[in-house]
Amino acid sequence: MRQWRVIFESEFTTGRRNMAIDGAILEAVSQGMQPPTLRLYGWAPMCMSLGYGQRIRDIDMDGLDRHGWHVVRRPTGGKAILHGDELTYSVSLPIEHPLADGDVVESYRRISRGLLQALQHIGLSPKSEHQGDGLRDKTKGPVCFEVPSHYEITVNERKLIGSAQVRRKEGILQHGTLPLYGDVARICDALAFETAEDREAGKTKVRSRAIALGDVMDNPPSWERAALAVERGFCEEFDLEMFRGELSMWELQRTEELLDEQFDNPEWTNKR
Repeated sequence: MRQWRVIFESEFTTGRRNMAIDGAILEAVSQGMQPPTLRLYGWAPMCMSLGYGQRIRDIDMDGLDRHGWHVVRRPTGGKAILHGDELTYSVSLPIEHPLADGDVVESYRRISRGLLQALQHIGLSPKSEHQGDGLRDKTKGPVCFEVPSHYEITVNERKLIGSAQVRRKEGILQHGTLPLYGDVARICDALAFETAEDREAGKTKVRSRAIALGDVMDNPPSWERAALAVERGFCEEFDLEMFRGELSMWELQRTEELLDEQFDNPEWTNKR
């Protein structure tokens, strides 16, 4: 369990393909075809991702079209995220792995330690905060970074890393996003609001609760530097032996199948 595969994808791809790749890796790891895997990647073009159970009506499709942004439904829960100027990580583990032990909250807590270590390597002093039993009552907004999550990672009391998890019978997938720069409130330009005033109020609310590295650092790290920090953080925190790997032929083929079955299929995207 100490030996992990790490996949660096500095050439970014679409949101739909990203979600299909994460799904293929989860299946390969769950079936014992691949070791636990840390994947580090980005998105091009920018893409709105919806949580698995989120309503499609939360999205302003005209706003998406105006900006040229894509939309995808994640296999994980949570709320909407606008992916663009960021580093995204995913962790795929077999269900018997020590980091996956227990329930979602327990595994969130463990995995967050590796992310905290990574942020310290780029010069921050982040916190991982448990939101308590009242979390469910507070998650009514459509934006991931607007609402609290279990063991969310914050800087200056604003959320920096948002993560989501799906647990299957034989494995778990957790992925999350580290905004490097840009306005975290841009997401509101493609969310449904009744009035322009409501949209501006939504932006103000998001900015008060979320942050990007560029908001707290004069010289935020490049994608490559941030990715190396995450790899190092996981290695040190969990005493891992990482080896650089690539997707197997099976994973590449399964990615194409998942694109056809789910992530490139309007029925999947619009299912709720």
